[in-house]
Amino acid sequence: MVRFYTVLFCFAFVLSRASALFAQSNSLRIRIQEANQRAVIGATLQLTDQADSTRKLYALSDTAGLAAFSLTPGHSYRLLATSVGYKPLRKEPLLISGQPEVTLVMTPDNVQLQAVSVTAAKPLVRQEDDKLIVDPEPVAATSTSAYELLEKTPGLFLDPDGNVYLSSTTPATIYINGREQKMSAADIASILKSLPPNSITRMEILRTPSARYDASSSGGVVNIILKKGVSLGMTGSVNAGFNQGRFGNQFVGLNLNNSRGKRTSYLNLNYTRRNSYEQILTNRTFSPDSILRQDAYTTYPAHVFYTGYGLGFELSRKWDLSLDGRFSWNESSSAASNRNQISQLSLNRLVSDNLNLTDATNRMLSISQGANLKYKIDTLGSEWITDVSYNYTGNRGDQNFSTQYLLPERPATRGDGDFESQRQLIALQTDLKYKLTQTITVETGAKLTWQQFTSQQDYFTIINTQRSPDISRTNAFDYRENINSAYAQASKTFGPFLLKAGLRLENTNMNGHQRVPTDTSFKINRTDLFPYVYLSRRVAKIAGYELRSYLVYRRSITRPAYDYLNPAARYVDQYLYDRGNPALRPQFTENYELNISVEDRPLFAIGQNNTRDIFTNVVYQDPVNRSVAYRTYDNLGTNKETYFRLLAGIPPIKRYFFVVGAQYNYNEYSGVYENRPLNFKRGSWSFFTYHSLKIDARSTLTLNGFIRTKGQLQFYELSNFGALNLSLNRKFMQNKLMVTLTANDLFFTNFYDFTLQQGTVSANGLRRNDTRRFGLTLRYNFGLRKKEERVNLFNVDPQSQN
Repeated sequence: MVRFYTVLFCFAFVLSRASALFAQSNSLRIRIQEANQRAVIGATLQLTDQADSTRKLYALSDTAGLAAFSLTPGHSYRLLATSVGYKPLRKEPLLISGQPEVTLVMTPDNVQLQAVSVTAAKPLVRQEDDKLIVDPEPVAATSTSAYELLEKTPGLFLDPDGNVYLSSTTPATIYINGREQKMSAADIASILKSLPPNSITRMEILRTPSARYDASSSGGVVNIILKKGVSLGMTGSVNAGFNQGRFGNQFVGLNLNNSRGKRTSYLNLNYTRRNSYEQILTNRTFSPDSILRQDAYTTYPAHVFYTGYGLGFELSRKWDLSLDGRFSWNESSSAASNRNQISQLSLNRLVSDNLNLTDATNRMLSISQGANLKYKIDTLGSEWITDVSYNYTGNRGDQNFSTQYLLPERPATRGDGDFESQRQLIALQTDLKYKLTQTITVETGAKLTWQQFTSQQDYFTIINTQRSPDISRTNAFDYRENINSAYAQASKTFGPFLLKAGLRLENTNMNGHQRVPTDTSFKINRTDLFPYVYLSRRVAKIAGYELRSYLVYRRSITRPAYDYLNPAARYVDQYLYDRGNPALRPQFTENYELNISVEDRPLFAIGQNNTRDIFTNVVYQDPVNRSVAYRTYDNLGTNKETYFRLLAGIPPIKRYFFVVGAQYNYNEYSGVYENRPLNFKRGSWSFFTYHSLKIDARSTLTLNGFIRTKGQLQFYELSNFGALNLSLNRKFMQNKLMVTLTANDLFFTNFYDFTLQQGTVSANGLRRNDTRRFGLTLRYNFGLRKKEERVNLFNVDPQSQN
């Protein structure tokens, strides 16, 4: 409670002082022109306050070459002006002493625009306040989907089930264009695998999101921002490629961007045919003298069609409207062969031997449509944004399974089933950001989400041609969720400090109802407060590089997803099944983190997550038949996770740059497992790196990889594993055609041994996938660019402030 009242006091103090701290501002116009006094149109101007380098102002020069700023008197600024076709213009210091207008001259760069290749020294990752910005372009050229792009991003870890991990052992929440994807990990993985990598403009990684974001993000947020129409006339690209492991993947795509006056539009089309395999070897001791050995091999062929589209309208100087949507069709199947052998350890005797075969097909349709309306209140960056979206996901499939009994020999058993699920989500959100002064910003907003999920599965067994319902697997489940939230936060710069404090209120309503085989239901209705405090300070300037420190505190919630709550038994094989737990409670996490950056590049971080009522994936043995186990989720107690992260490298200098990093996580669990005390401690290291070498003006060699030592996946202890990826790309045809050769998991080291020793469950094994692949990608860029049009190299709105 002391922490909570401290947060409220800081937040109230900032708001109470806001009205008394209005600062006077002067209006300054900067005229950008050539030596012959011809106006430079569309130049990007960046002003950085030398007293506080986190305060940056941006503007675009108009048709007269003028850009206007509202500045604090007596301050000095650093100016950077850029425009395609001109050499960058720098002026330092730019003193503000009352003059209404300054005229500056830019020098033309003798480059033909139709063949221009604009390059900038952009870092792969950079720190921006409380979020990390990842430029996906270097990695996108060597990836076939957004899922693979995430796998290659330094510092991110994806488990085989599709969960994304940042700093903690709790999965991160996935956003697309600022909208949370409220679906299961498997469904999100399917969406990411259908998303072409070159449709992504940037990724925002928020390990400790502010009060503006949903509190249901204990593991952080990964926000994937898709490319939209850009002001370059008609442009686009065509890409095609393949990669080959044990099985092959092929893909082809088309991207179009169009800008006509105050309208922009884009269209992405992509088709992928993919296939891969997974092999799991398991040894599980289910009694003192009996062991079950399983060898499961599964293939996953699929056809994926993806369409992304959008329209943007500048309704007036203050109003902007954008519409965007995505359509994905995934037709997949799986074929599994599982050899099961039970042995008596004391006599080294094979007691049972059988072969389980399972074939399944699944058709998934995903539709997403959103609308965004933005009102620009003033030139300081104040704005009001309203966003509404609708998402639909539908799955329909069937499964056939059989077991051949080799020892002791007896007639085979067969069965089949079909399943269908539908998920609908409506989200309405409005956010207001208001700049009271140059140093004070107030934000507030509200959000409403409504989600409905229904599933139906019918299973049958076939004995001697007699087909009978399988009551143990047949299930019908309905789930509804409504979350209402509101937040307020404020930030103020004073001296070398930047303070941001906020409070979020969320009302949670969850209602689940199993109709078949038994009538069960559960309800969760609760209201919670989630404080947030962020403090940034300029530490020092060493050898011309600025060091800043960031201190963050945040409280968050993790709610069980609908697939965690569904009590239906989902068949894996005759010795293993999955089921949800409708009695799951939400878990709450308090996070503290201190990090340091150098010139907006993250350097070091240390933090701690304290979680209560933690729920995680657990394995229990069936109390009736000890050879059968089931996987479910359960609340186990508390978890304290301490971590630190180090990231280092050099910025792009001449031909070579690199990034290397390491992260250490130490987990301490305390609770109850199978009605017995649970005390579990484990530490693990992750190392990652990215290297880029520009061989010549048109060729680049890149290398990236990771190593994870003594890893942890829930309560599974993993062996050391990692991967090394290599790519070479070269440009042809006046830099319009790019050819890329790739080698993923070059040494085939991205697999692991696992051990599970918890409660009465004792198991170990091996898990590997089709990760080593060699591929070729072709991408051809086309389009018309008018000389009068300029590119906003910083990709920001005019007069917006960081």
